[in-house]
Amino acid sequence: MQKTILATDLDGTFLGGTQQQCDALYQWISERRNEIVLIYVSGRSLATMQDVLTGLPLKPDHIIADVGTSVYSGPDHKPLAALTSWLDAGWPADAKAKIQAVLREHPNLVAQPVVEGRRMSCFYTDEALAHAARAPLQALGFDVLLSAHKYFDVLPQGVQKGPTLLRTLAALNLNPNRTLVAGDTLNDLSLFHTGLAGVAVANREPLLSQALVNLPHVHLSTEDGAAGVLEALQRFHSPSITA
Repeated sequence: MQKTILATDLDGTFLGGTQQQCDALYQWISERRNEIVLIYVSGRSLATMQDVLTGLPLKPDHIIADVGTSVYSGPDHKPLAALTSWLDAGWPADAKAKIQAVLREHPNLVAQPVVEGRRMSCFYTDEALAHAARAPLQALGFDVLLSAHKYFDVLPQGVQKGPTLLRTLAALNLNPNRTLVAGDTLNDLSLFHTGLAGVAVANREPLLSQALVNLPHVHLSTEDGAAGVLEALQRFHSPSITA
């Protein structure tokens, strides 16, 4: 039997919905734990997801954190060595200094208090001003991702949740054809651009809905958060029972 891989965003997705909906998802996975590989794919750092790691009855097999710029594997959350060189290549020693020099010219961007991984992250309230800061950072060779109408992430070029997930699957010899991705905001869009089967939960960011119009492999759920994930996971997992 081939295992199903669930690669899911946390906030608003795996953690979204009512407590009853979350409990139903976690119980369903727990009953089939040996059939499912669970990967958290989050904008959070490892430090800021400790409440999830200690508070949920489920423990992930692997973690993609910091909007795809960090990868951890196993129960001890050790960095996945196979991806280290690739992740480091886009984040030279002077990356933060270069980015900070640009950000000083855009005081409307407020630094997030806890930032790990190969990224710099801010909050924004004015979208036009945030877009104005994007161009000079891209000119320096970085990717800039705006999401949820408040997050401004500066990332190594070509490194986001989706590309990192594909490399993680390859490094761990996990079957992409048995992988379901789940998310709710624009920082999950790269997950859906992988071509992997996906579910965008009902409480998704409106701009994400617009971006997914022409992606038939992505299910647009009418259920919020955990309920949307469970709906898609139940349908996606069933073929593997006889595989």
